[in-house]
Amino acid sequence: MSLRYLTAGESHGKALTGIMDGMPSGLSISVKEIEEQLQRRKLGFGRGARQKIETDAVEIISGIRFGKTLGSPICLMIQNKDASAWKTIMESEPYVGPVQREVIIPRPGHADLVGGIKYHHSDMRNVLERASARETAIRVGLASIVRKMLSELGISIGSRVVQIGSVRDESEMGISVNRLNSMADLSPVRCTQDQITEVMIAEVEHAKKAGDTLGGIFEIYASGVPAGLGSYSQWDRRLEGAISKALMSLNAVKGVEIGLGFQAGRSRGSTFHDEIFVGSQPGYVRYQTNSAGGIEGGMSTSQPIVVRASMKPLATLMKPLRSVNLKTSEPELAHIERSDVCAVPAAAVIGESLLAFVLAEAVLEKFGGDSMEELSGRVQLWKQACPIE
Repeated sequence: MSLRYLTAGESHGKALTGIMDGMPSGLSISVKEIEEQLQRRKLGFGRGARQKIETDAVEIISGIRFGKTLGSPICLMIQNKDASAWKTIMESEPYVGPVQREVIIPRPGHADLVGGIKYHHSDMRNVLERASARETAIRVGLASIVRKMLSELGISIGSRVVQIGSVRDESEMGISVNRLNSMADLSPVRCTQDQITEVMIAEVEHAKKAGDTLGGIFEIYASGVPAGLGSYSQWDRRLEGAISKALMSLNAVKGVEIGLGFQAGRSRGSTFHDEIFVGSQPGYVRYQTNSAGGIEGGMSTSQPIVVRASMKPLATLMKPLRSVNLKTSEPELAHIERSDVCAVPAAAVIGESLLAFVLAEAVLEKFGGDSMEELSGRVQLWKQACPIE
């Protein structure tokens, strides 16, 4: 069984829409549960004024009846509240007159320049409206459904921020994945250490005063993942490949690592690899460490999956960088578009959703089942038979 999804919509267009196919029937889901995840995406110190405008209320268009999935394609829609102020700017019908908010000076680090060249747009608003991270709202909406499916199978997903700018949290997570989000959601920067939270906030405030932006690093965890998701048999079935691809599809993410990641390149095999020990029951084995981040040979090991992603500073600066006016070919300062100062906490929440999609697809690929009843039974039997503690 294959899980697939597609999104549509521009940042200031009428709405964002998403369609997902391949969800089993019989999963209980409500608008409230979907919107809870959408509200988590809006959290984070350093977000811009757009978050106060958009309610991110979701409308279920198809695929769910009386609070349960039908097995047919699910369609969601999120109206853009800000669209009313942009009606003449984003008009879909033929338009005669001066173009408002035209973008002719590309922002370094954004899709503006290359996207305009690729699609032959002289007005780069045609690029930035779709390239905007606003699109991730509908991805989070769709992912909230697969998250509910994973939860019913005993799989939990959480995230935290470990670095903003130069400020880094070196502490271990220290709590279960089940509890992680309840703690991280209370922090303005998704940091679980109060003292470091204060320093991160100060770093964001300093950047804002300077008209600058900040990137950072976030971690995503998944526990309760059954062993054997993914495969070593073909390059495109390796689980860490699918996870990396999904995370790299998130706006501004420039690096992804699994487990200890790049630290592996500075380690010796004798200290890095997760040794295997005799389990507490005959025929069972266990791991004592998790340097591999829950994935070995392209397959999940049943240990927590640990993913880390690095997000670059946002491309819109209030004190813009140097660029070129593409109409006059003269040097000018880059276009300024309403933006955030720091969106790393939001990116962590979005990252949870992207990991959920990958794990849900891998679960359905391995276990199949057209209904939740079928799927749950197969997963439970597999977990009971798996000899890894």
